[in-house]
Amino acid sequence: MTLPGTLDEAVAALAATPAAVPVAGGTDLMASVNSGQLRPAALVGLGRIGEIRGWEYLDGNALLGAGLTLARLGRPDFAALIPALAASARAAGPAQIRNAGTLGGNLVSAAPTGDTLPVLAALEATALIAGPGGSRREVPASHLLAGMEMLHAGELVGYVRVPLLHAPQTFLKATGRTGPGRALASAAVVLDPARRHVRCAIGAVAPMPLRPLEAEQWVSSLIDWDGQRTLPPEALAAFGDYVAMACIPDPQPATEGGEPPPPLPPVALHLRRTVAALARRGLGRALA
Repeated sequence: MTLPGTLDEAVAALAATPAAVPVAGGTDLMASVNSGQLRPAALVGLGRIGEIRGWEYLDGNALLGAGLTLARLGRPDFAALIPALAASARAAGPAQIRNAGTLGGNLVSAAPTGDTLPVLAALEATALIAGPGGSRREVPASHLLAGMEMLHAGELVGYVRVPLLHAPQTFLKATGRTGPGRALASAAVVLDPARRHVRCAIGAVAPMPLRPLEAEQWVSSLIDWDGQRTLPPEALAAFGDYVAMACIPDPQPATEGGEPPPPLPPVALHLRRTVAALARRGLGRALA
């Protein structure tokens, strides 16, 4: 294993050995290795790169190093700045996972059940990518998660830029057991008073977080942004249903005028109800 001391050294190591795989906490990588899905020819360890293990304020944003552990992100200072991201980090699993897993690892591995991912999507975070020759580029995190943009050979995510909205935001998830576990569904809800907008992202129900844009626009139009910013229970319930229908839609007929499609199976209906409850409660808590 190569152990570079700077981000540019890590990029150079990856460029020199194209088959090498970068590893930070290794929580997802080692699972793939142990299951036989991945046999890396070489590893580039990122654990000694101090510059990506911290964070700083930058022009109204938090510039988070990709090497920040989930345990660090869950601490009270982060909870005061980016509450939803801190909540998702605390929910990411048992202590050994949170102590090893990193923000950049979550973003690059893009596991559908990654708890931080819907929060990054709802916050409209961006990834700062380091490349060969000292090159740098910035892309929306949601583009990486959706495969609209990919890391090129020799590139690494060095930082994640997160807007500091100084407004309520929530993260909730449903699991199949008591205590930390993989999400069956998760929801991040963010209020953006400056833009008079609600943003929501649903995780774990699709290969990437889903943004129900029409539901966001609809509920944003109902909120008195200059007043108490409250909604009646009926509006919260309608928002939850709107989000759930957008993320888990009814089947469409195979051909126009053909036989009606079969109903959703019970497991999908249960998941839809779960998403509706998470979105409703998340928005309700953000407006409380």
